[in-house]
Amino acid sequence: MFDYQKTADACVKCGRCIPDCTIYSISGDETRSPRGFIDLLGQYQQNRLPLNEQTKDIFESCFLCTHCVSVCPKSLPTDELIEEIRIDIAKKFGIKWYKRFFFYLLKNRSLMNALFKASAFFTPLFFKSTQEGIVGRFPLPFIQKRLLPPTPRQTFLEKYPEIIKAKNAKQKVAIFIGCLSNYNYVQVGDSLLKILAHLQIDTFLAKEQKCCGAPAHFTGDSQSVQNLMEHNITYFEKIIQEVDAVLIPEATCAAMILHDYQRIAKNDEVMTQRIQNLIPHFFMASDWLFRYTNLAEILATKPKQNLQITYHDPCHARKVLQIYKEPRALISQNYTLKEMSNPNACCGFGGITMQTEKHHYASKVGQSKAHMIQQTQANIVSAECNACRMQLSNAMRQEGVNVHFAHPLELIAQALQTEKA
Repeated sequence: MFDYQKTADACVKCGRCIPDCTIYSISGDETRSPRGFIDLLGQYQQNRLPLNEQTKDIFESCFLCTHCVSVCPKSLPTDELIEEIRIDIAKKFGIKWYKRFFFYLLKNRSLMNALFKASAFFTPLFFKSTQEGIVGRFPLPFIQKRLLPPTPRQTFLEKYPEIIKAKNAKQKVAIFIGCLSNYNYVQVGDSLLKILAHLQIDTFLAKEQKCCGAPAHFTGDSQSVQNLMEHNITYFEKIIQEVDAVLIPEATCAAMILHDYQRIAKNDEVMTQRIQNLIPHFFMASDWLFRYTNLAEILATKPKQNLQITYHDPCHARKVLQIYKEPRALISQNYTLKEMSNPNACCGFGGITMQTEKHHYASKVGQSKAHMIQQTQANIVSAECNACRMQLSNAMRQEGVNVHFAHPLELIAQALQTEKA
């Protein structure tokens, strides 16, 4: 357990974390700011502050965007403090039934697949499809106002064989696809396979993978996180020597495996070592494609597309993993990049609690980001994260911003299919 008071004493209250704090930017409430969180946690540990409904509400309002950590002169781990107090919150107050059910599904992929197929069958009855997702047909408040992710009839992992051979392949990679790309935005995985085929790289789909555990982690369900982490580590230990790398097209999944797994296992030396042995083999997809293949050179031979792209930096990619140049370098080969005023600003997704119980916060942050995108006059906004895709697509629809979302892998795959006249 963290020494909250020690961290509170170390905070110099300089305020560098305040200007871009996601929750403070919309609340203006000092208690809902990094230094506010830290101070309250110190008081909680000293038994001067109870863990009640009011403090629960405050600690659950952090988006965990990690901006405060990235700018703090002392690199104080505010995000880790919040994640840890949420475990205490879950133990004291319990976890809402729908979250517990969702986390149960994440640990039981066969049941998740069955329910997904059922939902895909019934979706046309209750929802109508749009280019970016689905929206309710009937005037039910929650689904009528929200653009929800699409529900294709087949998951990405079910669409293809486990091993996909490429012609004259000299490399072989595995894919950790992530839940949103597996169940909803399957075109991301489709695009990655097209890119790998073009690069003559064999692919192993790693069909026994489970959720990385991020939704449960940000909610405080430590038991589900341990279950999912142990499964994925054990599974990939069995196959890791058969591939050159494991590619992850989702920023949150990548940060969870490359960064958070070690923090979660910090008191378990054996598990920590197992994780450290695997980490050198895992990469965000754009990072590996840029650094370890000639994809950029191939894209340079393809024609320039008549599309303008603005790029949003997912918090887990830029702030946690420092990956932001690589996707831009690849996209800019064939598209015109138009940077928004603050691409590093959080989109406001914030996790399952923020998307349900505190969606009014997520909506306000998304509104700001949607207007920022609109000001670029770009045709497409791109980000290597489908949680951002879900949030931004909904925000742009709500604000009437006529800009479409495309994952960078989709843009790259599209560019590879064109030839110069």
